[in-house]
Amino acid sequence: MRKIFQKTLVAALILGSIGVSAQSKRDLDNYRYTDKRGVNVFEAPKTLDSNFDGLKVRLGGSFALQYQGISHENSGSVRLQPIGANFNLATANLDIDVALYDGVSMHLRTFLSSRHHHETYVKGGYLQVNKLDFIKEGFMEDFMKYTTIKVGHMENNYGDAHFRRTDNAQSLHNPFVGNLIMDSYTTEVGAEVLVRKNGFIGMVGVTNGKLNQSVDKTEETLADGTYEEGRSGGASFLAKLGYDKQINNDLRIRITGSMYNTSYVPNSYLYAADRAGSRYYGVMIAADAASDDFRSGRYNPNLKNSISAIMFNPFIKYKGLEFFGTVETATGKATAELEDRTANQLAGELIYRFGKNENLYIGGRYNMVDAEDMTHGDIEIKRSQLVAGWYMTNNILMKMEYVNQKYEGFGATSTLEQGKFNGVILEAAISF
Repeated sequence: MRKIFQKTLVAALILGSIGVSAQSKRDLDNYRYTDKRGVNVFEAPKTLDSNFDGLKVRLGGSFALQYQGISHENSGSVRLQPIGANFNLATANLDIDVALYDGVSMHLRTFLSSRHHHETYVKGGYLQVNKLDFIKEGFMEDFMKYTTIKVGHMENNYGDAHFRRTDNAQSLHNPFVGNLIMDSYTTEVGAEVLVRKNGFIGMVGVTNGKLNQSVDKTEETLADGTYEEGRSGGASFLAKLGYDKQINNDLRIRITGSMYNTSYVPNSYLYAADRAGSRYYGVMIAADAASDDFRSGRYNPNLKNSISAIMFNPFIKYKGLEFFGTVETATGKATAELEDRTANQLAGELIYRFGKNENLYIGGRYNMVDAEDMTHGDIEIKRSQLVAGWYMTNNILMKMEYVNQKYEGFGATSTLEQGKFNGVILEAAISF
């Protein structure tokens, strides 16, 4: 497997250098910068002035490696696996962006190596349409001047936090090493329509609510031992409203509100879809665990069959100082539960960027979750992070983070009873 991974990465590097020199950036309408230029970029910019002169392909990629020095402990009721200071498994991505037609492009991301799947697998991909000239030149151009359409098996545009999160090896846009405790991120088959005009943002979308695609239906066992045919799934709905404006050279303000809603799915993955895994390796895992809990350090409220989630994200950048906030609430339940449960999340990031072209930064984040847990009742998780980062070039980032996370309310049968972990983690990241 390792040899296949190495050969694939080398091939991607060689072909990537060819693809970049052969394509026009403006043709790749869906391309969201993977390097430092993508910092504080949310939805991909709308591109209309394409000089399309035939199919173009861009190959890119990302690589990330961490040195982790984190310790953990709990009340002692359930023994934790020993962890020490050492390197984590290196992760790598392969990105393919294709300009298919004037205003029509495709994006595909493949995880070459990740914490959960050591083998190569596709994260997802989508078709993005900024013009409808393939139907007829100038078709609905007044509408499409402000509109972007996306269709595919893709990362849902719920909230703004997912634009700043680490996506396996792609971590150049995340000022921190770890993602949020409740990491709201999923890839589902669906479509989104995004409209932007004079700073105002509006998006509506629909998906099938499934991470793992299948036509199979569930079966429900009745009291007499017979079976009743269940459902194969249901639609999930997305929406976003917001405002994003560069007020002057020094000040930018963005605020958005988003929602994700589904009345029934066989298994909701909104907070458990990231198969790449958490950056905090090995923390709070039982010593006798049969396998790695690749989401260690995160929390999934497990609102399994129905869920309604709302997220608000304010972003303010004044010169080198920026604030990004997350206020989120999710309500839902499993079919077998009698009443809905609720999980709430608050997070605030303060980053100061300085140096030549803001290539240096320091910052902090406070993240808190309180939830009605299915097993333990009312619980709380609190995390503090301090970070310093250095963009050596537009494509290379070094960052060092101190993290301190504590758990409250978990019962004696859990590894998280009076649990906590803290320590330092260094990350080197390359993206192109």
